[in-house]
Amino acid sequence: MANQETGSYGIDIRKLYKIFGPNGAAFVKLVEQGISKSELNAEHGHVLGLKDINISMPGGAIQVIMGLSGSGKSTLIRHINRLIDPTSGEVLVGGEDVVKMSEAELREFRRHKTAMVFQKFALLPHRNVLENTVYGLEIQGVPRAQQVDSAMRWIERVGLKGFESKYPNQLSGGMQQRVGLARALTNDAPILLMDEAFSALDPLIRVDMQSVLLDLQKEIKKTIVFITHDLDEALRLGDRIAILRDGEVVQQGTSQEIVLRPADDYIASFVKEVNRGRVIHIDALMEPIGAGQDTPAVRIATGSTLDMAARTLTEGNHKELAVFDASDRPVGRVSLQQIIAAMVTPGATGDRL
Repeated sequence: MANQETGSYGIDIRKLYKIFGPNGAAFVKLVEQGISKSELNAEHGHVLGLKDINISMPGGAIQVIMGLSGSGKSTLIRHINRLIDPTSGEVLVGGEDVVKMSEAELREFRRHKTAMVFQKFALLPHRNVLENTVYGLEIQGVPRAQQVDSAMRWIERVGLKGFESKYPNQLSGGMQQRVGLARALTNDAPILLMDEAFSALDPLIRVDMQSVLLDLQKEIKKTIVFITHDLDEALRLGDRIAILRDGEVVQQGTSQEIVLRPADDYIASFVKEVNRGRVIHIDALMEPIGAGQDTPAVRIATGSTLDMAARTLTEGNHKELAVFDASDRPVGRVSLQQIIAAMVTPGATGDRL
């Protein structure tokens, strides 16, 4: 259903299978029974793209789909606006199954409910920044004055004011991707699909674009599905993360859950190089303040990272701090020793917090 507060739409993917080949539906049962991707290809000439995908994406949040090349993540995102038809399963957007839409319904859905930002920018080279940005509204038949008003608003919001008459070949890669983002936002669709949107950018520009997206999301509160192969990007952007391997979901959860409790050795190998101090929140460590106990004098807000907490303690040469919630109530306590222990990556023995 649509989120009434934000106007955004949740996405529920249920029992989704995609088998590429002339008769994919005939092999769903075999896949359910456990035939491997390599066996399906070798014995039947079909390719397993997605296997039994079940993901619930809350409205108004950033859902990251992460995986290495060939994991099925780009295939998955293209099912949401049905650029790819599933072999079986459901894709529910606001409670409506995209798979069952007629061609006319699907066309309206793509125009008004979803917008897409691509890795290669996909700008029209013969159109300047303004004309690229209004393109979606043009297709929708929106009056010209409204097109320009909306486009100029988002051009300014993504930091391109003054560049509206420039052409793509006059812009850097980062600026081109800002145009792509402005174009998607100008459509005012509740769902934003971002397929490796920042992967082609230089590292510093990439981090800058991540910041732009996070800042905008505080305002727009859209349902964003973001595809990436980069764990640092996934952890920074994702309210929730689903990790794919060979077309299957290996683990899904918050960044905290994935870093603290990797589901298997495959996920553990991903997260072992993560800077845990920048990812893990103090809430994951805090213990309740017992009755009759003094509240530590040093305080920090819930949601603060371990890095922030360690810095707060060491700057004042303290050993313990209190965690306060948004209502300014003490909700827990954490020691410097606990923080340091949590910042150390678990060893090969597979220790977990």
